[in-house]
Amino acid sequence: MIGLLSVCLRVAIALFTRGFFQPDEYFQALEPAHRLVFGYGHLTWEWLGPRPVRGVLYPAINIPVYWILKASGLDRKYPAIVVASPRLIHGLLAALTDIWICKLAREVLDEAYVRPAYFLSLTSFFHAMSLSRSLSNSLETSLTTVALSHFPWDVKAPFSLARLRKCIFFAALACVIRPTNGIIWIYMFSALALQGRSHAKSLIIFARDAAIIGFVAIVLSLSCVLDTLFYGRPVLTLLNFLLVNASPLSSFYGSSPWHYYLSQAIPILCTTSLPFVLHGSFLAVKKNEAKLKILTGCVVWTVGVYSLLGHKEWRFLHPLLPMLHVLGARSLRELYNHSAQEHRSRQPSRRTKRLAGLPLRTRDLMLLLLPVPASIYVALFHCTGQIEVMSYLRRLPVDDSATIGFLVPCHSTPWQAYLHRPDLAHPGKMWALGCEPPLMVRDKAGYRDQTDLFFESPITYILSHFPSQVDPSFPPSPFPSSMPDVSFVGTLGEIESRSRSWDMGWRHEWPRYIVMFGALLQEPGILSLLQEKGYREIWKGGGEWDGDARRKGGVRVWKHGTL
Repeated sequence: MIGLLSVCLRVAIALFTRGFFQPDEYFQALEPAHRLVFGYGHLTWEWLGPRPVRGVLYPAINIPVYWILKASGLDRKYPAIVVASPRLIHGLLAALTDIWICKLAREVLDEAYVRPAYFLSLTSFFHAMSLSRSLSNSLETSLTTVALSHFPWDVKAPFSLARLRKCIFFAALACVIRPTNGIIWIYMFSALALQGRSHAKSLIIFARDAAIIGFVAIVLSLSCVLDTLFYGRPVLTLLNFLLVNASPLSSFYGSSPWHYYLSQAIPILCTTSLPFVLHGSFLAVKKNEAKLKILTGCVVWTVGVYSLLGHKEWRFLHPLLPMLHVLGARSLRELYNHSAQEHRSRQPSRRTKRLAGLPLRTRDLMLLLLPVPASIYVALFHCTGQIEVMSYLRRLPVDDSATIGFLVPCHSTPWQAYLHRPDLAHPGKMWALGCEPPLMVRDKAGYRDQTDLFFESPITYILSHFPSQVDPSFPPSPFPSSMPDVSFVGTLGEIESRSRSWDMGWRHEWPRYIVMFGALLQEPGILSLLQEKGYREIWKGGGEWDGDARRKGGVRVWKHGTL
């Protein structure tokens, strides 16, 4: 029953989610797989740079379903199925978190805490927003939960080596998917080694198995071999990933203060379950519950290490959320038992009984259900225009003169994995502004990418990078954005040593269709210029208030020559 409910819920969320959350969902998972199978798709600097930082294993999850669609011809007959099919896969993978948190709660606590932990997982706002998406953090969360459920939590007692090997296997797999997941396992395996010193022989076998299973079988075979085949040369993407995330380069996409995870990320991950998570942590320390203290220590350690890095995002802590739910379950059951002892003559309310016998106080239940409307909103209504516009463009007639330009902040919409239009895959036929990082640039603070330069003065950029007249044949743009390869790095070095203007001489042709956010029309001179050139609005989607300042006003499509 638990498995069926979990699968139905996560697959439904995956299939019916209509909003945009994070570009990596498309550009680090779907686009590379789409390119491998169909021969076209956008690769970002993480894939094209001189030191690639992305491994092919996670995108490869989408390859079988893409291959089936291509071989059967269904992708040509029903293009929308190209969008829906990977969602089904990631919905199934997301269900693993809900299923295995039950075993984790049973191992760390006992059977009485399984239902509260499962309820917290099902009703989690952040799970609803992120877990069913094609983000590496989402699969990392599922794999971490599975691995933790096989961890020998009674570290001072003899442990099953077969079970420990399963833990090592899933932990290693999580590290290949997301190398920073190793931070969790540094703590967990250190706790096992320190507290299980009396079982020296078992620890020696554990170290051997960790080396063989974790490093040789998983890291070398799945990571190094697959990546070497994909890139056509020996690469160590795991090492490159760690080096980039620990370097100042990672701050190019945003830097947050040291307390970001404490003041923002954890409250957003937990929402109304946060008081119970904190209370559960307090109980673990106060009552000296060894298993729960290890879990709490892992959370504190991981948050502390991540806080040392400049670039921070909520989703980086997603693998910790099942652990936080176990802590919350400890509190909820404690409060329920305490309330029952105070009111022995009273029985739980009828409503609580009908909800699968959940051991929750009514007021706690109401508090935990508060984020459900927010979950529905972010899945169905928030930032929908960025997804809907790709469906609209997919339905445009195939025309040799069809060209599309995206005058939006980089990676604001999906790409060919949601469009699936080979006629628009030719260079310059469909383009967007870039945001390549300052690779090998010394003065990273002074660097400006193409998106920055455009939005500093959109009218100035258009007048200097677009022709004065619209060519009615709408030819492809000769140099609409930079290719972040080895030559790009060399060009950045030359610019830094000479002009430092950071303008790489991009050249656009006026496209037949322009995609933009409504906020761009509020910029001085843009509305009148587009109207003067013969463009008119033909489509609008999304909310006026969605997104940051550059992404407000809804998504608009303007076409040349429309009456």
